[in-house]
Amino acid sequence: MGCMNTASASATTRQQRWLTTDEQRVWRAYLHASTLLEDHLDRQLQRDAGMPHIYYGLLVGLAEAPGRRLRMTELAMNAKITRSRLSHAVARLEKNGWVRREDCPSDKRGQFAVLTDEGVEVLRRTAPGHVAAVRQALFERLTPEQQQAFGEIMQIVAEGLQPSDAGADLPWLR
Repeated sequence: MGCMNTASASATTRQQRWLTTDEQRVWRAYLHASTLLEDHLDRQLQRDAGMPHIYYGLLVGLAEAPGRRLRMTELAMNAKITRSRLSHAVARLEKNGWVRREDCPSDKRGQFAVLTDEGVEVLRRTAPGHVAAVRQALFERLTPEQQQAFGEIMQIVAEGLQPSDAGADLPWLR
């Protein structure tokens, strides 16, 4: 529990592989762009529908699900968020009348989130502006070749981070 001595700290530093200048530039550009993009989409959705981007994603996930319903754990998994955060979000969406919860008949502790007709209507009204914001912020700035490369790169990153271990510390299991 004591401090590392200078010799062991120096050895640790030599073994550490820091980002190169070019890697640091790419990493910081990614962080900057992803933060700005998420903020841009949040502001657009708050302005047009009074909801953050994460809520919009939950509504879309339900709209694309069979019967416009998903188990809460599956919805959390798809959104890559904790069950606690999902529960809070669904409570807000319920308050707006866009989602309702239903008990799962086969699992007394389980619940479904169900997209209501009002939720479908808010998506119908909001989707065109959201698509325009995504196009303007991302796709109109990239050539078709850059779009393809970007998609391939993001797929590689996502596949590399997707846990294969069922015991992994996953947000939707917390």
